[in-house]
Amino acid sequence: MSGDISFLKRLLAEPGPSGFESRAARVWREEATTFAEVWSDAVGNSYAALGRDSRPLVLLAGHIDEIGLQVTHAHKSGILYFAGIGGWDPQVLVGQRVKVLGAKGDVPGVVGRRAIHLIKPKDRSKAAEVGKLWIDVGAESREELRELGVRVGDPAVLDAGFLPLAGDRVAGRALDNRVGAFVVLEALRIAASAQRKAGVVAVATAQEEIGYTGGGARASAFGLSPDVALVVDVTHATDVPDVDEREVGEHELGGGPVLTRGSATSPAVFELLAETAEAQEIPYTIQAAPLRTGTDADAIHLARDGVPTGLVSIPNRYMHSPSEMVATSDLFRAAELLAALCARLGVDDVDLTRR
Repeated sequence: MSGDISFLKRLLAEPGPSGFESRAARVWREEATTFAEVWSDAVGNSYAALGRDSRPLVLLAGHIDEIGLQVTHAHKSGILYFAGIGGWDPQVLVGQRVKVLGAKGDVPGVVGRRAIHLIKPKDRSKAAEVGKLWIDVGAESREELRELGVRVGDPAVLDAGFLPLAGDRVAGRALDNRVGAFVVLEALRIAASAQRKAGVVAVATAQEEIGYTGGGARASAFGLSPDVALVVDVTHATDVPDVDEREVGEHELGGGPVLTRGSATSPAVFELLAETAEAQEIPYTIQAAPLRTGTDADAIHLARDGVPTGLVSIPNRYMHSPSEMVATSDLFRAAELLAALCARLGVDDVDLTRR
């Protein structure tokens, strides 16, 4: 299965680290205005709605933020020290090219570390630490940094662009979870041209990667008070070496969306997703989440007096790296599944109460 991914390319071209999602969010809203009612909120969430006053109301959530870096200190030498926005493996950062999102525009730089020749032999096998890395934009002083528009607090992202690969596979930074924001809007696009009774609101949520208290997802669910929520995120693909399938199951690129069962997801919504996938002949796999899902579902399902929530995930290789990889067929299958489920709500006799 294939489809038009030009919108996905535009989403991935813009940076959007947690707390600084505005550029990517603006692209998402511009696309949504072509077929839906669009608005945003103070947290940074972006909304696109079809029949927002209708009931039942379905919330489709995919977070638009990505992991990134933030400048914590500008040294007098012109070197920038940083901290991670979200969860990084510091080994991934060494030697990467970055873009610092400065006040006067994007400033290119590189992540520096002491050269291997200068590291004592006994320390060479030790893992890199963020505190011993820095960003070098070529500036020679704080004054030159100011001239470039760079200051403490500026975010940065790795400078790794969209990369088409064999078949329908693509790679790049920010696939976690720009693909989720893409899928929920594609599902809304399908819903816009189909018969339905339910209202549907797609939300590109903010701050999921740092959302220890629920991020933008909590605010969106509280404000909308939906009758059901469907969250789209990524999960670990297990079709690569050295991944223990016993921990996360068997999920292949191109194998279809992954449906989660766990304490943060509604059993009724899971069964509805599975039934709908089978009726639409959409392949899927199942993932267990006995504690938390680590996604927006954790916040949404406890909003207000509780929201029946389902989680649909896209298999993703090399998560939280500049070269994440997905199969685009999984994206379009996930969008079709969400749209088909939305069409059933308000028509079929569906009880979403947890019993």
